[in-house]
Amino acid sequence: MKTLWIKTAVLSTVLTSTAFYAQETDMRDYLAPEKATRNVFEDPKAETPEYNGVKVSIGGDFALQFQSLDHSTKGTTAAPLVTMGSDFNLPTANLDINAYLAKGVKMHLRTYLSARHHNEAWVKGGYIQIDNLDFISQGFLSGLMKNTRIKVGMDELNYGDSHFRRTDNAEAINNPFVENNIMDSFTTQAFGEVYYYTNGFMGMVGLSNGKLNQSAVKGTSDNAPSIYAKLAYDKQISEDLRFRLSGSILKTNGLNTNGKLYGDDRGGSRYYYVLLTTADAMGTSNPSTGRFNPGFQEMTAIQINPFIKYQGLEFFGTYEHASGNKLVNATTKRSSDGAYNQIAAELLYRFGGKEQFYVGTKYNTVSGKDYDGAAERKIDRFNLAGGWLMTKNIMAKLEYVNQTYDKSAAWGTTSALYGGKFNGVVFEATIGF
Repeated sequence: MKTLWIKTAVLSTVLTSTAFYAQETDMRDYLAPEKATRNVFEDPKAETPEYNGVKVSIGGDFALQFQSLDHSTKGTTAAPLVTMGSDFNLPTANLDINAYLAKGVKMHLRTYLSARHHNEAWVKGGYIQIDNLDFISQGFLSGLMKNTRIKVGMDELNYGDSHFRRTDNAEAINNPFVENNIMDSFTTQAFGEVYYYTNGFMGMVGLSNGKLNQSAVKGTSDNAPSIYAKLAYDKQISEDLRFRLSGSILKTNGLNTNGKLYGDDRGGSRYYYVLLTTADAMGTSNPSTGRFNPGFQEMTAIQINPFIKYQGLEFFGTYEHASGNKLVNATTKRSSDGAYNQIAAELLYRFGGKEQFYVGTKYNTVSGKDYDGAAERKIDRFNLAGGWLMTKNIMAKLEYVNQTYDKSAAWGTTSALYGGKFNGVVFEATIGF
């Protein structure tokens, strides 16, 4: 134990001293979870900084919520719903390590130090981003790389724009609301992506192995890669007006890969314990309360995101369509596919001398069927929120939420989700640096 503490102390000293040295580079400007990165989507393609040796920066996030929610159900549950009170949730924390390894070569690694789903430290993922090939030889393919980027790693896929505004465990400073979308499209997989930037347009194609948990052992059916692509146009039309529109598509293949594009978040949702009964397992066994995962295999998902900012008024939208097969069991496909649609619309007004205050509203709805002939189900969520960026690194926000589930046979009349409802307020404070 003494040896472990000595090693830890030495490592902490090295990392701390390296972090101070890292302030000489601007490599963290894009990744820092602070006000400056608000409404930034993909890392902008810019002139590659000069390389004068390896530089490392250390960053992190901390988030804490005070939750006051009530819930009810029309379902005939075998056990009563848990009694909800008003109290603090488990604080969450992230640790980020970023390195500049060669000219135009960045590395990012994120670890969840504490999360709803994993109370212990857990590596989320990381990647290497290559904007210059001078490490091969001076000027190698410089004409091509002026507009091209290569990104490889085991991290979140660049599918859609909503993942840039979502809360990533403790990184909550770029989310004006407390929780993410009901169908939260987020997954971490082994991937490779190629980007091309020109005149406000960005195109990307990517390939992943379609799995959250990595293993070379073949499953009960075929392992097959997933392919995805994105096209975006982003233009600062005038000093007051910015417009962005993006479209993404993701196609999974095989029956044992990527069945959880909407269920891979290891951080968990922000609405703790809603619509759980006293017989339900608590804590890490139910990390996604308030969200919905259609659980399709061999899935095709499409997401379209408009973003408009005029002075302090800001709109961000999501339209998403996911279709695929809801398996009868681990190896048997249904005779027909199902499909779900999601719409989310955020309207914010930012004000103050530095736009440090905001008020906003959000409407999010999901509806669809598990397969052709199945009962349709629907979930609706309405939010009102306000926030204050006390400094560029410290933010406080207060949100009212009202979420309802229809009385669809798809839930089952004994489920707490049948005619379920929860509402109330959540206060969140977050720090990112």
